[in-house]
Amino acid sequence: MTTHDEAKTGVGFAFAAYFVWGMVTVYWKTVDQFDPFELIAWRITTSFAVLAVVLIAMRKVRLVLDALRKPRLAIRITMASALLTINWSMFVWAVVNEHVVETALGYFISPILTTALGVVRLSEKLSPRQKAAMSFAALGLVILTFAYGRVPWIALAIAGSWSMYGYLKKNVPLDSLVSLTAEVTVLVVPATIFLIFIWQRDFSVATNASPTEWFLVSLTGTVTAVPLLLFGAASSRTPLSVLGPMQYIVPTIYFILGWAVFDEEVTTTKFIGFSMIWICLVLVVLELIGTRRSSERLTTEAL
Repeated sequence: MTTHDEAKTGVGFAFAAYFVWGMVTVYWKTVDQFDPFELIAWRITTSFAVLAVVLIAMRKVRLVLDALRKPRLAIRITMASALLTINWSMFVWAVVNEHVVETALGYFISPILTTALGVVRLSEKLSPRQKAAMSFAALGLVILTFAYGRVPWIALAIAGSWSMYGYLKKNVPLDSLVSLTAEVTVLVVPATIFLIFIWQRDFSVATNASPTEWFLVSLTGTVTAVPLLLFGAASSRTPLSVLGPMQYIVPTIYFILGWAVFDEEVTTTKFIGFSMIWICLVLVVLELIGTRRSSERLTTEAL
């Protein structure tokens, strides 16, 4: 298979991964009658089961066990697990409580916070275009705060937890599948204890779920694993400069679903605020393209 063919296949895998991640909102809506924190506990336990099967099939179980035996690496994995729990919990809570548009905002501003984290923690310098992008982002957040009548804390919590999670993952020398399995392994015991504790409560899945609802709840692990496996297949075939801009497919789907399907209100002021964020993202993508072209030109000149 040629490199061009591999790239085309990788883009197909990436689109499939981002599309599934975007449409997962519809899935969570089908189980929104249950407590979102119980759903997260089910997501952790069923994800552990699915990922364990995948790792056994791929003969990578030892990589997870070895990682958890190393104290410094285990601490980072545990910290990443805590941030992942916050991110998953905020997302599911927001979806079942009709804040899908705000989840879109969270994942739109996540790369912006990642850039800010690079400046603050890694002393990275911003180009003029990046400074302009950050200014539009700040203006957009001010407008959205005015539009919501409050700070968009759901979006900021989702964006902040995801950005910090990504920052921690940069220093975890594991591939995405092994790393996620290690994180879920850390979480599976407390999640199982939580499910046992609430098993007989009036609001629990065990007490209220029909056979169909049990089936839907059991799919939480599959819903987690499938896009991850698709993304893993994409990342090995597709340049990051292509994968990066494609990630905005996910919050775009969230925004369209929240607005057009779930009838969440998007006022003119909110739309203006989102527009500022979108201008920021356009500038960020243009910067990525410009950086890639400069790198390719320097490589060509060196040859």
